[in-house]
Amino acid sequence: MKWLSLTTLALFAPSHALIRFPCAQLVVDRLDPLVNPGLIPSPHLHQIVGGNSFNATMDPSKDMPGESTCTTCQFSEDFSNYWTAVLYFKARNGTYKRVPQMANSGFDGVKGGMTVYYMQDGLYNFQQTSKVTAFKPGFRMYIGDVNARSKEDIARFRQLTYTCLQDINTRDPQILDFPKEPCPYGIMTALRFPTCWDGKNLDSADHMSHMAYPESGTFETGGPCPASHPVRMGQLFYEVNWDTRQFNNKEDWPEDGSQPFVWSFGDSTGYGNHGDYVFGWKGDALQRALDQPCYINCPTLKTQNVQAMNSCSKDRVVTEDNIDDWVETLPGGMVAGM
Repeated sequence: MKWLSLTTLALFAPSHALIRFPCAQLVVDRLDPLVNPGLIPSPHLHQIVGGNSFNATMDPSKDMPGESTCTTCQFSEDFSNYWTAVLYFKARNGTYKRVPQMANSGFDGVKGGMTVYYMQDGLYNFQQTSKVTAFKPGFRMYIGDVNARSKEDIARFRQLTYTCLQDINTRDPQILDFPKEPCPYGIMTALRFPTCWDGKNLDSADHMSHMAYPESGTFETGGPCPASHPVRMGQLFYEVNWDTRQFNNKEDWPEDGSQPFVWSFGDSTGYGNHGDYVFGWKGDALQRALDQPCYINCPTLKTQNVQAMNSCSKDRVVTEDNIDDWVETLPGGMVAGM
C-alpha cells in the first residue's frame, strides 16, 4: 500500500491538493472528551492542540468557534481540537520522562504541538474532478485502538505509522511499531483518518463506524467510497514530531536491548497509537479552503503568526506530579507493557 511521506506531498504541493499547517501546544492534560466525556481525570495523558474551548465534556451542541477566544492553529478560523496520547521514555532504572514535541519542517518557532493536513483531492488521481466535503458542526471521530498490541490488531487501520527521522526532512521508511534503534532526529508519528462518511451521523458509539476507508486503494489514489459511506470527505491526518534525541544513549535503554519508548497508556509496542478529532472550523471556512487552490498560504483563510499561536493556551485541569519530571509511574498509574 502506498503511504504518503512529506517528501512526496511536497512534490505535489503546486497542484494545491492539500492544506498543511502547524498547531502549537494548547495543553497536556488527562482529559478525553471524546472517549471519556466528563471524566476527570481520563485514564491517560493527552497532548491537545486547537481552540481553547477544549474541556472535559465538549458538548456537541455547543458552538466551538463561539466558545473559544483563541486557537493554537495557524489558520485563526480553525477552533477544532486535535489530540493524541503522549510519548514517554522508560529508562533502564525504570523511571519515566515525557518526550517533548518539536516543530515540523518549515514551522520554526512553533511550540510543540503537531502538523495538521486536510487533503483536498487524490494526489495520484489526476482525472479526479469531484470536490471533497468539509466536516460539519458537531462532527467528531477517532482512529486507532488503545488496546492494540500487534500488527494484526491494527489491520483495519490502514495508515498509522512511525518514521525514524534521520534529519528534519527525512520521512521514509514508515513502519507500524516503534523504531528499534535510536533515531538521529526523533520519531514522527502519522495518523491518517478514514475519508468516507455515511452522510448522516456526526458521531457514532465507537466514534469510528460513521466513517470508512475507500472500498479499494486509498484516498490519495482516488479509491471509491463504499455504498454504506458514500460521501467523500477531505482526508485529515496528523504528524507529530517527538524529540527523542536526548534519549539516544543506548546505555540508558533496557539491558535486553529492547526499545525504551512507551505511550502514556502503557503501550510499549507502538501499535496502540491513536488520535481524536472534534470539528470546530468557523462558518464555511474549511469548505472554502477545500474548494480553492490552497497549500500553506490559503487566500480564503485568515492566518495568525507564530507568536499568536504560541500564546494561546489553557491551564491543566488535572493536578498531579509535574509531568515534565522523571516519575516512577506514568500519569494515572499506568504501567509499561499494559
